[in-house]
Amino acid sequence: MFSPRVLKLATSLMSRAFSVGSASLLGKAPDMAEGNSHLLVTNVRNRLRQIVGASTNWKDHQQAMEERALLSRHLASSQDQLPAKTMKDSEIEVHLPLGTQPSLREKYLNYHNTVRFGRILEDLDSLAVLICYSHTLNKELERSPLSIVTALVDKIDMRKNMVYPDCDIKFTGHVTWVGKSSIEAKMHMSQFHDGAYTPVLDATFVMVARDPQNKRAAFVNPLKLEGPEEEKLFQQGEINKKRRVEMSTASLLKVAPTADERNIIHSLFLNTLDTKTVSFRSRIRPPNSVWMEDAKMKGLEICHPQERNIFNRVFGGFLMRKAYELGWANACAFAGSRPILVSVDDIMFQKPVEIGSLLLLSSQICYTEGNHIQVRVHTEVLEPFTRQHNTTNIFHFTFQVEEDVPAVVPQSYGESMLYLDGKRHFDETMKGQ
Repeated sequence: MFSPRVLKLATSLMSRAFSVGSASLLGKAPDMAEGNSHLLVTNVRNRLRQIVGASTNWKDHQQAMEERALLSRHLASSQDQLPAKTMKDSEIEVHLPLGTQPSLREKYLNYHNTVRFGRILEDLDSLAVLICYSHTLNKELERSPLSIVTALVDKIDMRKNMVYPDCDIKFTGHVTWVGKSSIEAKMHMSQFHDGAYTPVLDATFVMVARDPQNKRAAFVNPLKLEGPEEEKLFQQGEINKKRRVEMSTASLLKVAPTADERNIIHSLFLNTLDTKTVSFRSRIRPPNSVWMEDAKMKGLEICHPQERNIFNRVFGGFLMRKAYELGWANACAFAGSRPILVSVDDIMFQKPVEIGSLLLLSSQICYTEGNHIQVRVHTEVLEPFTRQHNTTNIFHFTFQVEEDVPAVVPQSYGESMLYLDGKRHFDETMKGQ
């Protein structure tokens, strides 16, 4: 006799299989039909290589970088020298024809018969770069002197849990805010199903422009606003920047927790005391909980040339994909069921990753509440000869599962700070839901 949980899982899988099978009849969008010329996701990185003049062969990358260094003479010495651009100048629509071109599906398919979200992260990263190059385009130059790289992923909010593997997908986006050398790009992903496009996610990336050798900041074109809707988007960009500054200022790596947060940590500590010994050192795990130390998962990547970006460093989208997949696996093992992504926020790109690096990834479940799991993934480069470690990225993912999960309980002061940091990110995510 099958258990209720097994029967429930079987019913869910049958339902999903039926819905996906039905989608195959309705997943071909008219605007992606044969004969319609649109920029495809598979061509985005080729377009970027043309813009910057990047090499297609690893053995030629040194020569290509030397040639790019000569483009420094085309950089503006001030932002005033650059013509203002509108939001329309950077508007881009990119298609991922999973329904129209079945040969693409294998790359995006996971064993749950849905789309691999890590692949979507790669596509969003490439698209954000292309949007920013569209904003800074100088038609008089054959190649762009700017090196535009990802500074951070401000937010990715999921609007739909199910992404069909055999339905066409469309990405749209444009620049929404500009500083002196930084650019905010907003993107939207929708999928054609049941005869119409429906929203899947909204994403906000912040990119920075640097000189051809990626050594110092470079000026970008100012933004010319047209109408109240664009002014609203720009003001939201200002709000986003202010929020990031406030979060950085209040970081637990810089200042002590608030009074309320200190009470939370002390309460957690009291709940772990052994009443028999009444000792500060004797700790007991509370019911339905897991020590934070036991909620980790680690990985290692050797960074091969195949994963390089147009500037011959490791592609940021690849880093995001690997971090997401490790975080997802950690949440899955912790919950004992399949997690669904709710949000991605505050991904910091602190240092580029060179080809040939040993990349260490560490996933930590740092906070849980009900059926939600907050995961932090830390990535660092290990220099094997000097044994030096340098942090490159920090990722924050919020997942949801069907049933409530155990609480994670910190033991050390460092773990307590991770717990509070996870709670902060979770609370910020839930405010926008």
